[in-house]
This record gives sequence, C-alpha cells and structure tokens, in this order.
Amino acid sequence: MSEMEQMACCCRKKHRDDAELRSLKNRLSRIEGQVRGVKGMLESDAYCVDIITQVMAIQSALNAFNKVLLGQHLHTCVVEDVQNGNNEKVDELMNLIQKLMK
Repeated sequence: MSEMEQMACCCRKKHRDDAELRSLKNRLSRIEGQVRGVKGMLESDAYCVDIITQVMAIQSALNAFNKVLLGQHLHTCVVEDVQNGNNEKVDELMNLIQKLMK
C-alpha cells in the first residue's frame, strides 16, 4: 500500500461544517467534469495542444483545491494541536509542504 493510501485509510478524521464541505465537493465536481472533458477531447481526436491546455487548467484547479484545504488545515487542526502543546502537527505539515513542492 502506498503512503498516500495509508494516509487515506487511517483513523484520523476532520469534521467540516456544511458550507466548507459543500465548497470542497463543488470544487472536486468541477475538476471531475474537466477530466471527463479531456477524455472526451481524446475520444474526438482533439489537437494535442488543446488537450494539454485543458490538463494545465485541471492542474491549476487541483492546486487551488490544495491551497484551500491546506489553509483550512492550518487554521483548525494545526492551530488546535499547537495550542494544546502538541507540536507533531508542525512536523507533519512541514513534511506535507516538502511533498507538495516536489
């Protein structure tokens, strides 16, 4: 099992309010639609540069999703743990940022 799969199936959880959850799900739905659009472009023999342009838009949308999620993580999970004297979240965050910057 990859490290990402291990992280996805662990027992840690984060409660999100309805507005936050709805916003994140809407972003992912739009990204999902973009991916389906690229698949359609491939099936209709679209020009390579046009497909690559759409893939860049998807990457940008995923980056924006990550920025929102990371900001929410900082303001909630990390702040709470640091205030409670648990600095492990800072190390976890630093490792995550290093992976994001690869």
